[in-house]
Amino acid sequence: MSKPVKEMMMADYMAKLGENGDALLVNIRGVGANDTNALRKDLAKSEISVTVLRNNVARKAFEGTGLEPLGNLLTGPNALVYGAETVVEVARKIVDIAKDMPDMELRGAVLDGELFEGDEGVRRLSKFPTRDEAIAQAVTIVLTPGGKLVSAASSPADNIAGILKTLQEKLESGEEIAKIA
Repeated sequence: MSKPVKEMMMADYMAKLGENGDALLVNIRGVGANDTNALRKDLAKSEISVTVLRNNVARKAFEGTGLEPLGNLLTGPNALVYGAETVVEVARKIVDIAKDMPDMELRGAVLDGELFEGDEGVRRLSKFPTRDEAIAQAVTIVLTPGGKLVSAASSPADNIAGILKTLQEKLESGEEIAKIA
């Protein structure tokens, strides 16, 4: 393959990825053509793309980017899976699909420059919270002590209000109220 063709392919890889520095690497050797098409259609519904890679060209294209750690995994036939809002969502979808496609090999993934290698790494990544889930957890953590503080601060007032209501009911019914010394 000529150098200009390789450069065009590298530019194409980077154009497809855009500013996305996170992706997942799979080996779909052994997966039938119909299953591969179904896989692509299913992933496209979630705005996830699949690109089959030329290893040496991809390795050079990934140099100096967040995907550089995937370079060591680029042996044999590979496809790059990317898109959605985060690579965590991509990993969840691929792990779910892999249950029905035992021939698909999960090679690894990159999140913020960190490599999650092999099947176990991708499965571990799929259990991470997405950005929105992490924000929701952080908000909950921040607001919980405040809620407890408000509850604790208003608790004595609630107790006093309950005592006064009981006293009022006793007085209205004509009961005698004992003095506390």
